[in-house]
Amino acid sequence: MKNSYACIGLFNPKSPENVGSVMRAAGCYGVNSVFYTGTRYDHAKPFYTDTQKIYETLPLVCVDNLKDTIPLGCVPVAVELIDGAKPLTTYKHPPRAFYIFGPEDGTLKKEITNFCEDIVYIPTDGCMNLAATVNVVLYDRLAKGNDFSHHQGALTRKRK
Repeated sequence: MKNSYACIGLFNPKSPENVGSVMRAAGCYGVNSVFYTGTRYDHAKPFYTDTQKIYETLPLVCVDNLKDTIPLGCVPVAVELIDGAKPLTTYKHPPRAFYIFGPEDGTLKKEITNFCEDIVYIPTDGCMNLAATVNVVLYDRLAKGNDFSHHQGALTRKRK
């Protein structure tokens, strides 16, 4: 996808560990920013699960609600296992997407899924944790044609 743009919205994430792992995934896949709601996430704890320190360069923004935060031109996509959701395996990602994920210990509220243009789920036998879900969705986006060529230089530098 040329001119690809992707952001992540986290609804009431459970812990700094969850957020740190999401930030690491976001950095690996070229996400533009991460927004979160809720009060359970504690700013004072370190991002020890974000070993690449993506939080130093990628915006992580606390917002009151995700609906008012949808980046201009982005399609809001809820990632949730509910009736009517599309399987990720056949989903065509929009060039500009705002992926919204629920907390690891809960689900997205109907008020969020109602404003999302698409709802997708990952067909598994069990429930994956938040970071794993984010990684799978972002990898699927990449595998289906997203342009992450700007990351090739970073890969070359790391291998030397």
